[in-house]
Amino acid sequence: MSDTTSRISDNIDRFFDSDVWWSFKSSKVTIGAAIVTVLIIITAIFAHWVAPQNPFDPAQLDLLDSSLPPVWYADGTWKYMLGTDDQGRDILSALLYGSRISLMVGGASVVAAALIGVTLGLLAGYLGGSVDSLIMRVADVQMSFPAILVALLIDGVARGLLPNERHDELAIWVLIIAISLSTWVPFARTVRGSTMVEKNREYVQAARVIGRRPVAIMLHHVLPNVMGPVLVIATIGLATAILTEAALSFLGVGVPPTSPSLGTLIQIGNNFLFSGEWWMVVFPGIQLAVLVLAVNLLGDWLRDALNPKLR
Repeated sequence: MSDTTSRISDNIDRFFDSDVWWSFKSSKVTIGAAIVTVLIIITAIFAHWVAPQNPFDPAQLDLLDSSLPPVWYADGTWKYMLGTDDQGRDILSALLYGSRISLMVGGASVVAAALIGVTLGLLAGYLGGSVDSLIMRVADVQMSFPAILVALLIDGVARGLLPNERHDELAIWVLIIAISLSTWVPFARTVRGSTMVEKNREYVQAARVIGRRPVAIMLHHVLPNVMGPVLVIATIGLATAILTEAALSFLGVGVPPTSPSLGTLIQIGNNFLFSGEWWMVVFPGIQLAVLVLAVNLLGDWLRDALNPKLR
């Protein structure tokens, strides 16, 4: 137990002495982006306790409070600081709950896409030959189509195969599958290139000599040395996945209105934009833009921090 604690302590000390930590603490923009991202994630996770209202619980809604403006208007109230929508839902609470769904869908999509892409990239780079050609030709074909169109196609096929009564129940899972299957290519291409370099290193050749199986070599020797670029792609991919989910939800093929994400809130608010109730669409739009911008800034910093040429 003491040895484990000592190793953890040593790893923490090495991290705070590393170039990555120095790069982080010396960039005010990165620190600000990290604070914003962590704040949004924490408030989304604990929305049940932080939000003034559960906007998706019909028992807590009152149609008499519908379409109220933000608090700085004459008709506004501190009970609904950012106003309410056409169903009397508190916009601030809807943002917190909607961010939770957007983050959950985006995060799960990135994890699934990384698993698919890293696995195929390792196989293509290490095995080469016909396996490499097949995987890369599939990747090239998919790269010729925008990810949003691929996601729309997959989502449409899945909804056509599922019973109508289960569409809302499985909507989030269908969305995660659609986004992950449309965004695995960058992971595969990057890991393939890194694997082709790493498999010719001396440590991989030594592992072959002592009789280690190819799967063990890929998992225990090659994979840890190609994870740097994967982390960068995953961070930037999170912002892309959140935007893709928002676009699909805005088009009406995302999560159901009973548990809307930021994209669904924007889609709902857009119907009332020209009636003067601008807060229904502007605040969810700002929340989405701030979240995506903060995650992208973190991804840009991580890319530069892990690039030895820029140290």
